[in-house]
Amino acid sequence: MESIPETTISSSNGRRRIPLIGMGMAMLVEGSDKVKATVVEAIKVGYRHFDTAALYGTEKALGEGITEALRQGLINSRAEIFVTTKLWCNSAEGHLVLPAIKQSLQNLGLDYVDLYLIHWPLKLNQEEFKLPIPKECIAAINIKDVWEGMEKCQNLGLTKSIGVSNFAPRKIEEILSFAKIPPAVNQVEMNPLWQQKKLNEFCKKNDILITAYSPLGASGTKWGHNRVMECEVLQDIAKSKGKTVAQISLRWIYEQGVSFVVKSFNTERMKQNLEIFDWSLTEEELNKISQIPQRKHVYLIGSFVTEPNDVMAEIDADLSFQ
Repeated sequence: MESIPETTISSSNGRRRIPLIGMGMAMLVEGSDKVKATVVEAIKVGYRHFDTAALYGTEKALGEGITEALRQGLINSRAEIFVTTKLWCNSAEGHLVLPAIKQSLQNLGLDYVDLYLIHWPLKLNQEEFKLPIPKECIAAINIKDVWEGMEKCQNLGLTKSIGVSNFAPRKIEEILSFAKIPPAVNQVEMNPLWQQKKLNEFCKKNDILITAYSPLGASGTKWGHNRVMECEVLQDIAKSKGKTVAQISLRWIYEQGVSFVVKSFNTERMKQNLEIFDWSLTEEELNKISQIPQRKHVYLIGSFVTEPNDVMAEIDADLSFQ
């Protein structure tokens, strides 16, 4: 079993260790039994961090997978697993945060999560997530009220740490201006074709760990692309080192001092994604990757909206921060 390096983030009792590689549970359509089996297999391979969200519909299957891993003796206690879940936009109001995390915990069958994130910096006035999203359903978030709700979740022990997702520096600075508990993590899209250099620098300066999603471009999804896997620079480096393009991309992310979540149902690829720690990229290779032309981020929420409104335009401008 490959040992996954860890770092620490702020938590309710000082600092808490977080594995630098996590298994992403986003938008899985294979059914709960398949998700549960994948969780068990991932734990066998060595994964200890699982990233889900209220939106994904995988919280229940993830919890069942953890329970099954305990039953099989693959882990000795729930404490060996780091679980991240997220507040969906239809609950992004101060008084709705606590009921939302309680619902997630019920779905997961857990007493607490290790990390709870605000999924997006906006409010959706939808009871259920339906596509496409009419622009009139999108509203600005009252971040002060919502963050106070997040702090209450941590103070009550329902989550060990709190953070954000898809937040740019301007919105994080707003939180920092009033927060009693600062964000521990900011989860954003990051890969060699969208390197987030300035955002990473900003977050490090403020002791906020970046977690990268779509580290390989999320190919095969509605919002994803194949540009990372088809990048000639990455392909050339992979060929010269006897590695896969995915391994080169993940090693590059690891060397940026951030964590990341990957998603695969294939056991061999699960293993390959962990085989990035006993070698490194050379200075020349890192320089070549740093010069890859940057492509505008995969705008997940934007791809589901009928047409943009002022709130979406503001988020789009913020997330273009490079």
